[in-house]
Formats: sequence, C-alpha cells, structure tokens
Amino acid sequence: MKKLWLPLLLLLPQFLFSQQEDKKFGITLNGYVKTDIYWDTRQTVSIRDEHFYLYPANESLDKDGNDLNAVPNFNILSIQTRLRGDITGPDALGAKTSGAIEGEFFGHSDPDINGFRLRHAYVKLNWTKTELMVGQFWHPMFNTSCYPDVVNFNTGAPFLPFTRNPQIRVTQNFGKFKAYFTALSQLDFKSNGPAGPNTKYIRNTAMPALNLNLEYATKRDGFGFLAGVAGGYKQLLPRMKTDSNYQATQKVGSFCAQVFAKVVIPKLTIAVAGNYAQDAYDFTMIGGYAVSSVTDTLHNFVEYSPVGTMSVWADIHTNGARLQGGLFLGYSKNLGANEDLYGVNNKPVFYSRGSDIAYMYRISPRLIYNVGKFRIAPEIDYTVAAYGKVTNGTEAIPADLNPVGNFRILLGVYYFF
Repeated sequence: MKKLWLPLLLLLPQFLFSQQEDKKFGITLNGYVKTDIYWDTRQTVSIRDEHFYLYPANESLDKDGNDLNAVPNFNILSIQTRLRGDITGPDALGAKTSGAIEGEFFGHSDPDINGFRLRHAYVKLNWTKTELMVGQFWHPMFNTSCYPDVVNFNTGAPFLPFTRNPQIRVTQNFGKFKAYFTALSQLDFKSNGPAGPNTKYIRNTAMPALNLNLEYATKRDGFGFLAGVAGGYKQLLPRMKTDSNYQATQKVGSFCAQVFAKVVIPKLTIAVAGNYAQDAYDFTMIGGYAVSSVTDTLHNFVEYSPVGTMSVWADIHTNGARLQGGLFLGYSKNLGANEDLYGVNNKPVFYSRGSDIAYMYRISPRLIYNVGKFRIAPEIDYTVAAYGKVTNGTEAIPADLNPVGNFRILLGVYYFF
C-alpha cells in the first residue's frame, strides 16, 4: 500500500480542480503502459532483472572449458510503465511557474523491483529570456533534444551519459543560442568507492558537480538543426579515514565533455554525439577511478587517478507517423588512467565499471509501428565487449583481448495516455 501513495497523490488534484480555463492551477496526467519481451543469447551485465541492458558478460570457464555465461536469457517485464503529472500555477516573482512529477515501477534496487520510484520532480520559473529550474531531472550531459530513440530502456547506455540528478539549473536564451549552468548532487545514480556506490563521496567534498552547456537551434518549414557543446567537473572524497584510522583528505577530480548535433528533414532525423568522461561510473558508462600510488605506508595514504572513457554514437530514423525504421550505432573505448596504477598481488584497485573492457560497440536496428495510442516496436541489439586483463604498472588499459558478443531480441508493447 505504501508504494501507491505517489500515484494517488498525482490523481488527487484531478478531483480537486476542474478543467475550467479560468483556473490558474492544475495538473495534467499522462504516461504510458509498456511491456518488454526480450531474449538474450548469453548472460549480460544489466540492471533490474537483466532489463536495463549494458553489455554481454565475460566468459567464465568451468574445469572442462565450458563458458558458464553462454546461457540464453528470456524475460517479460512491465516495470517501465510510467506516470507523469505536468503542473501549472499562477505567476510568481514576475515569472511563469510550472512543475512536473514523474515516476515509474522500475524500483530503487533489484529487491525493490516493481516498486514505484521517482524519476523527475522539479519546479520552473520562466522569465522572458531566463529560466530557473530546481529539482530532479536529467543530467545536462544527457541532452533531451538529442538522444537515441531506441526501444531498449537503456536509451543507448553505456555509449552515452545516462543519469538523473537533483540540481539547480539556470538557462539564458539569446535568440537561437542558449546557455545553461547546472550545479548537481547525486541520488539514484551514484559514484563508486571503497564502500560501494554511495552519494557520500560527492557529499563529503561539500561541493556540487558543475556543468556548462551551449546550444544553437533553428527550425523552419519542417527542417531543423541543433548543435552544441557541454563540459563539466566533479570531485569525490573516497575515504574520510584510512584503514589505520587516520584522517584521509585525498580527493579525485574528473572532467567530462560532449559535442552533439541533430538534423531533422521532413522524412528523416539524424542525431550524433561524442563524449569524453573521466570517472563515468555515475553516468552508467564504463569507467571510474583507481588507486595510483600509496604515498604513506604508515598512515595508508593513497592517491587516485580517474579512468577516461571515450564514446561516439549515431541514431538515424524515419519520421513516419505510423511506421518508423531506425538504426543505432555506438562505440566506446577505455582510455585508461593518466598514470601507472598501484595494486595488491598484481591486481590494481578499481572503483569502476567495466575496468577489464578495452572497447565496446553496438549495432541496433528497430521498427516502430503506431496505431493511435498503441505501439508495437521490435528491435535487435548486437553488442560486443572486448575483455582483457589489467595489471600493475599499466595505465588501466586491458591487454590480451577477447571480444564477447550478445544478441538481444526485444519487443516493446506500449499504450500511451
């Protein structure tokens, strides 16, 4: 019963406020019911019952040389089903006000699958050329005007930043140009560290992550063009004390950058982007950071080095109202650390995702068929991850590679409201 409080809270204003135009406050409900039916040719690295798919699992050989992960996987899930409330209200501080609450049944963790969780919750103040947004929304490195329109819930991850963050964002419009500055914390998508994924690593720096985005957009007679750049910085404090019970103050800083473009013509849409990120664990990409050296063995003081990740992706689809065809292409490469790593028994100490992956790529065609509010969407995803070994004295780049591939055959069934 407790998990139903937010849907009921969203429905309440429908009974309290009429649809009369003279009302200045109201909420409009929308969303969709979605079921995913999918089959994998092998075990995968995924989130929430294999639903949020990232890449194929590495080979795991038994004593006879059989790959224990070469086992197919099938599932049917409806946990993407989504509910959103768009809120309007009276002006305040000379600005138009609005807000939104959005959730789904994806849960906060694997044991909480089917649980209702918050996706977005924010308020906006809009003046003539300035907008202030406060709340939880997509990270600015996930551009809501330029992203892959795939059927898979991962929306192209891990080839692009996929994360939502509590934030304060100020946007300034200059005609066809706009710039926005964002200060962010973390919640559902956390950085990794000695105690596992946790928000405390960024909280204990007493400093938010910072991002700046610049965009240019134009649209005329069915043709549109969007281009932009983005960059950001965050800092983590992995430990407050050492194993020897001494205060630890060593931090790790990381940068991220992005370029993107989108072209829309009457029958076709093409979107492309390139990303560079250090410590991209909280972006749901491969990467993170590692211990680079022990500076004081008595106190167990260590230094860290972020692991860099590069990715590019392209998404092409037709613009038919009833039938659309699309193709997603993605490539990601492990760029390693800025210096040689330290480890125990020739094993570096990583706080990362996919530290043994040198590169990945994905080829994913899809077909979308719409009939009114109903949609059926088959998609084929072929993803390859090249696994290797990382040893001490290297810059976190795996060697002796073994590419491992997986086909995911997916059918998405939607009903929008």
